[in-house]
Amino acid sequence: MDEEPEKAKRWEGGYERTWEVLREDESGSLKATVEEILFQSKRKRVADSHGQVRLGMMRHLYVVVDCSRSMDDQDLKPNRLTSTLKLLEVFIDEYFDQNPISQVGFITTMNKRAEKLTDLAGNPQTHIAALKKAVGTVCAGEPSLYNALSLALRTLKHMPGHTSREILIILSSLTTCDPTSIYDIIKSLKSLKVRVSVIGLSAEVRVCTMLTKETGGSYHIILDEGHFRELLLLHVKPPPVSATSECSLIRMGFPKHTVGPFNDREAQPSFSMSQLESSSCPTLSVSGYLCPQCQAKYSVLPVECKVCGLTLVSAPHLARSFHHLFPLKTFTESRSVEEEGFCQACQAKLKDQIVYRCPSCHSVFCVECDLFIHDSLHCCPCCIHNQSAP
Repeated sequence: MDEEPEKAKRWEGGYERTWEVLREDESGSLKATVEEILFQSKRKRVADSHGQVRLGMMRHLYVVVDCSRSMDDQDLKPNRLTSTLKLLEVFIDEYFDQNPISQVGFITTMNKRAEKLTDLAGNPQTHIAALKKAVGTVCAGEPSLYNALSLALRTLKHMPGHTSREILIILSSLTTCDPTSIYDIIKSLKSLKVRVSVIGLSAEVRVCTMLTKETGGSYHIILDEGHFRELLLLHVKPPPVSATSECSLIRMGFPKHTVGPFNDREAQPSFSMSQLESSSCPTLSVSGYLCPQCQAKYSVLPVECKVCGLTLVSAPHLARSFHHLFPLKTFTESRSVEEEGFCQACQAKLKDQIVYRCPSCHSVFCVECDLFIHDSLHCCPCCIHNQSAP
């Protein structure tokens, strides 16, 4: 009886001693080594994702949030539902920063039913306000994947062929209560080219594996809250454009922000079209964006005109979306030589043995600048300087 506790004690002692053998290296601490590993893994992810693959500019994404009783579990603090909604607020900001002319909507499923939290729209403030309001939702019953997918499909099937149709499911429950066979809706999703991805909060479910495999989506299970955030941000970047996707010209309007008289008339306060639909107490305002085709007023851009159907955007919105069509080429790795003493972007001394070279202008960059150029700048600064030089 006394041998087992003694063995456990020796095992625990051995486990603790394994951490004692770790020593700081000459270049710094263990933290530096970990940061280097993270940089290399992130750089590999950038290299894998920035190949010559054309990405979509316009996306229509429905996010399905499981609000069943399993979302009350407290493995994520304070519970799964609150943690999920907070992370979705971060996701919305990043999504519209990278996809300013795309749209997103939210669907909740509980008690074997599915309801729309928000419709497809391009205004992030509307979605964030709805997510904050949903924090007080009482989780109950079981989810219904069939009803949630069917509700999203009713809208997505009418979207034009040149846009991507996507559904992201955040599933906590290990069961789904459906009115009929879910394999029927999977066939419909596949025929309409709707990509479905799933992020599981509990464990892998076979029906979700089949759903994502048939529709070309991804399926991941979270490890902790930090991993949950990373998995959500993976869906910020648009998916690759299908070879069978349609190509068509899109009519867009570029309204100016007008303050004061409209069309040489006296300044008269009026309601915004977006406020009339989304707000129960719309406010009168003088300034706004006038649709160049029907003169309907809107308070924010981008938006689709409710009167004439024209897509209203600004020039910066298109500029931020343009890099998805022509992604920046991956910089090639090479050995550092004495002549290449400084990074061409930050002008810092190149201390690493590996440097990154632009395939077009052959300029050399450090790993930090390589990540910044591909993740945020989306263009080589030296190439732009050479093109603008007289």
